[in-house]
Amino acid sequence: MGGRKVLNLDSFFAVTAPGLEPFTFEELRLLDLLPATQEPGGVLFQGDLAALYRANLHLRTASRILARLGNFFYATTFPELEQRLSRLPWERFLAPRQPVAIRVTCHKSKLYHSDAVARTVSSALEQRLEAPSPILKASDESDRPPQLVLVRLAEDKCTVSVDSSGTLLHKRGYRQAVAKAPLRETLAAALLLASGWDLASPLLDPFCGSGTIPIEAALLALGIPPGIDRRFAFMDWPGYDDVLWQTIHASIPTLHGQSPVILASDRDAGAIKMAQANAERAGVADAIEFKCQAVSSVTPPPREGWVVTNPPYGLRVSQGKDLRNLYAQFGNVLHQKCPGWSLSVLCSDLVLLGQMKVKLDTSLSLVNGGLRVRLGRGVIT
Repeated sequence: MGGRKVLNLDSFFAVTAPGLEPFTFEELRLLDLLPATQEPGGVLFQGDLAALYRANLHLRTASRILARLGNFFYATTFPELEQRLSRLPWERFLAPRQPVAIRVTCHKSKLYHSDAVARTVSSALEQRLEAPSPILKASDESDRPPQLVLVRLAEDKCTVSVDSSGTLLHKRGYRQAVAKAPLRETLAAALLLASGWDLASPLLDPFCGSGTIPIEAALLALGIPPGIDRRFAFMDWPGYDDVLWQTIHASIPTLHGQSPVILASDRDAGAIKMAQANAERAGVADAIEFKCQAVSSVTPPPREGWVVTNPPYGLRVSQGKDLRNLYAQFGNVLHQKCPGWSLSVLCSDLVLLGQMKVKLDTSLSLVNGGLRVRLGRGVIT
């Protein structure tokens, strides 16, 4: 109930995968969560407790939302570090004896031993909370991870952050079945935003796999927040304001009318079955038409639209196979059936993209599953 009085923060950091910072910045702008500043690895923004809740609920391209803890400071000895850490208001985020995970990075600092820094953080926590906090291993895969504390020492400057999201934000909760080389939901959302899709014209994904791109498209078009059905780490904070959260959650607008035509297909019957199950869990199965078919059998609607897709690259899905013929065939199909359509295609190989014979802007560099990829964008002629 008294969360706004207990929590007195106004500085947050939306962590993103490399290359997604501009899309998260634009999302924050549309949410009126400004001022915001892009930095490598994310976007720093200002706000109150409601801003933190809204960011977690609505951001489609961020990985997690961090709350900056106190003022940043310099430390060159462990006693100095412990003293300064023990003065921070940990009680805003942690209850005594609450399990925590401590993640430390050190760069060009006199205090370069990350394990020793973590032990110092643990000691400072015990001093401030007057009770030991069990230290657990950080896990990005757990459905209920311990409270994550991140400490970064760079050139002797210490930055302390507390994770407000818990399970990474790409885990919307709907994708329990995945095909080969699944695309993260945050990256799929970024592809849709980068494509310039108008949320009304037809959308086609002829290599849909387990359905991430069409499902994210449906959620986006219908205005369904990505965090609508999940819990967050901030719900365990001593200053959590449940009334405020329920008010924000209840304010989500209900959209009426028809959703755009979203066509998703794949030649793998098992992948289509997974995609349909995922769409059911996401509550958007009625908004997507799934078909098991080869790319040559795609039949787009007569109205011009967007093709947004993530075909096989050859490095992960089809190792040892020459995919140049597939991309050439894909290009032929697009020229024959989708003239005038906008195209956004994710690929790690510019040679493969060249086989499509579509003039593409490949300047946007992203990372998918640890692999550097390019998003090719253009208009099919």
